[in-house]
Amino acid sequence: MRRGFQEASDRPRRFYKTVSVAEADGGHAVLLDERQVRGPRGGRLITPTRALADLVAREWESQGEILDVAGMHATRLANTAIDSISQARAATAQSVADYASSDLLCYFAEEPEALVARQTAQWEPVLQRAEGELGLRFVRAAGIIHRPQPEETLGKVRDLAAALDDFRLAGVAFGASLYGSGVLALALQRGWLDGAQALTLSRLDEIFQEEAWGIDEEAAERVARLSVESAMLEAWFRALDAA
Repeated sequence: MRRGFQEASDRPRRFYKTVSVAEADGGHAVLLDERQVRGPRGGRLITPTRALADLVAREWESQGEILDVAGMHATRLANTAIDSISQARAATAQSVADYASSDLLCYFAEEPEALVARQTAQWEPVLQRAEGELGLRFVRAAGIIHRPQPEETLGKVRDLAAALDDFRLAGVAFGASLYGSGVLALALQRGWLDGAQALTLSRLDEIFQEEAWGIDEEAAERVARLSVESAMLEAWFRALDAA
């Protein structure tokens, strides 16, 4: 009890009553008691679409007496897009290519046969679409030994990421880290998959093991957290695409 009390006491209290969204500087700002939200580095939280501002505003509106800052995933991602991406676009795009260089979808199990069949049935359509629509040719591997990917492919992934605006680039970089896959991040951004599908594809091995052996409490909590983040990321991209 003491530990929980201490953790709660370290978190900031809700300091505002109302949350709203208003047009500002060609975008949409989130307002707390009519004052614009600012990020940790002082940047004003202004989003390119009303739908994205609404997504962030709902996080602030849903807070209780104590703010769950760690759970405000859209707010944190917006702050990243505003405060960090413009100064690190090349490095961020490269990070997406780095995930693609050892992309989860390219490492198939050697056994059991049922898992290999599931991976093939569910991963191959995404890889083939990436090849057909984006020109990304990936080398498949069996087992965990690293297989280098074509430099042309990695260059294309980097260029695709770099061509995105700051908010979409922030989302793709977040997704690549979340899924361990640059391909899945780009697939979600482009609407090929929803958040639940992308997370499931990133967890096929784990799901297969859970079906056989069950899932413990710690693992279940981790999956629940990842599910929330993946659902937010889907909403993030759809909000950016909203008129």
